[in-house]
Amino acid sequence: MKSAVFHGKCDIRVEEREIPSVGPEEVLIKVMACGVCGSDVHIFEGDQGSTTTVPPLIQGHEFAGIIAEVGENVKGWKVGDHVCADPADNCNECYYCLNGLMSHCDHMKAIGTNVDGGFSQYCKVKARLLHKLNDDVTFVEGAMAEPLACCINGADRSDIKVGDNVVVYGGGAIGLLLMQLAKLKGASNVVLVEPVEEKRKMAEKIGASFTIDPVHQDVIGTLKENGIEHVHCVIETCGRKDTSEQAMDVVDKHGTVVLFAVTAVSASMDLPTYKLFQKELTVKGSYCSPYDMGRAVELINAHRIDVTTMLAGLEPLEKLSEILSSPQLRAKGKYIILPNGKEE
Repeated sequence: MKSAVFHGKCDIRVEEREIPSVGPEEVLIKVMACGVCGSDVHIFEGDQGSTTTVPPLIQGHEFAGIIAEVGENVKGWKVGDHVCADPADNCNECYYCLNGLMSHCDHMKAIGTNVDGGFSQYCKVKARLLHKLNDDVTFVEGAMAEPLACCINGADRSDIKVGDNVVVYGGGAIGLLLMQLAKLKGASNVVLVEPVEEKRKMAEKIGASFTIDPVHQDVIGTLKENGIEHVHCVIETCGRKDTSEQAMDVVDKHGTVVLFAVTAVSASMDLPTYKLFQKELTVKGSYCSPYDMGRAVELINAHRIDVTTMLAGLEPLEKLSEILSSPQLRAKGKYIILPNGKEE
């Protein structure tokens, strides 16, 4: 099989590998689509994703495909089923798992991060990690379930209530998914702050109340010009120091700021402690998805979320290294890798 193998900083090579043998509780997936995530970029650039990566490794944790083989003890799944997989293989035994915090499992095996993943023609996973895709859902849509699951966790942590005003910083796939989830949670206004015109147009297409270009517009002033005096929640998806700090100014008294993006391990921000005290702000992180993959698949199967408007291209494995190396390409939107070519 062809696999894109990460060998170290800025070094991914498409190689021939043996198709993995499945264990009794595992299935083999013919990978039809695998999304390129921001954490893949961090790993490629020599930093850290959700956990430590030791090369050589096949990245890719946002994937969907067709079951090609099932282990002898697998029940409820058969060859030919269309599926996506939760990449978080938690132990279900440690303190965090037993307290419903599976994303923080002490013994996490993360497919595509510390276990071979979906940038390959085939990938083996434990059957308990599978989720069924409806027949009218494409594999590309199915590959978007994992990022949507992470966004559901972020939306839950935002505590958005019916009637709230929400500002989302960053118009990448994550920002556009969170924007839609905020609307589903009942927000009256959802505003996207994004400097790239193409991404602002994507946001407007899928229902942003309006968008702000922070390079040429004052964020707080533009909000007020459009009748928004009070912002109840700000979700920051850029992972930038300046936007994280600006979020504390934009959000209203007693509001919530959610820091969603994966940053460099060494990244930091100036925390305005008096502002937090005086405005009674709540600042939260959002890390992966503890139990949200099933919810994400239900939304995708029901076609309640647009997961394709933000896509910039569907590309072969051979294009992966170029995508990971090019901020200019990634600025256009999200890329999906098709290890086995176009969908069947």
